[in-house]
Amino acid sequence: MTLRAVLAAAVLAVASPSLASAADSIRLAVTDIEGLEALQSEFGPFEAALEKSTGLEVELFPVGSRTAAVEAINAGQVEFVLTGPAEYVVIKELTDAKIVVGWQRPDYFAQVVTLADGPIRRVQDLKGKIISFGSVGSTSQHLGPAQALADVGLVYGTDYEPKIISRNVAVEALIRGDIAAIGMNYGHLQRAREAYPDVAFTVVARGRDLPNDILVARADTKSEVLEKVQKAFTEDGKSLLAAVLKGEDNQKYKGGFFLATMDDSDYDYVRAMYKTIGVDGFKTFVGD
Repeated sequence: MTLRAVLAAAVLAVASPSLASAADSIRLAVTDIEGLEALQSEFGPFEAALEKSTGLEVELFPVGSRTAAVEAINAGQVEFVLTGPAEYVVIKELTDAKIVVGWQRPDYFAQVVTLADGPIRRVQDLKGKIISFGSVGSTSQHLGPAQALADVGLVYGTDYEPKIISRNVAVEALIRGDIAAIGMNYGHLQRAREAYPDVAFTVVARGRDLPNDILVARADTKSEVLEKVQKAFTEDGKSLLAAVLKGEDNQKYKGGFFLATMDDSDYDYVRAMYKTIGVDGFKTFVGD
């Protein structure tokens, strides 16, 4: 063997472990959790379970915002992002991310809540009234409730006055009579009833089940890596879900399933929600 060949072999031997390591590792971000400590607390067990199932090294990658998640994808800093339906349609537009698997949230639907003994008896009674919504762009606290009203003929910003108010403050305002109704999801209503056991709440409008949270992959993620991750959710879904549910905030997925047959068109309902509140494009996140 020539000296040149020996040197080339030595260089390859040194480089190969790092190349293999890069090929066998993936980075995962979650859009609604800020900070590495919180991310590890919620998804640390899932990180370990996904590593065991795929044989890949998994690294949790914290992002400070939805926009930061897009930037991380486009900069090649992450391969996978777990996000909500409202965020997905923007992420898809800005990154062309691929759908990996849906994360079902049971009883995930939007509703419009008022006082059972108040003046609002039917949804048409909300005309001309103030209705509060949660954070701008939230699927279940803003977009979904607005769409539930639109589905029965009430036009956002025309037939009623929408106001963005944090949920706890809004509930107190509802009880005082300062607003007529609140947009929220099923879990929020249960917590309101627990917090105010002497107050009777009722639902005057309810939307269809909302599209699932979704795990997406960067468009150029290697096919063999994508196949390993998809196979893990298909074959080891129960163990992966059990690991997810070790996170306190992840209880929203309890009783749900990982759904492999997701399609981008499943999120057209979310795109319609954006149009309902007057947003026609998906180049930016509402409220950012």
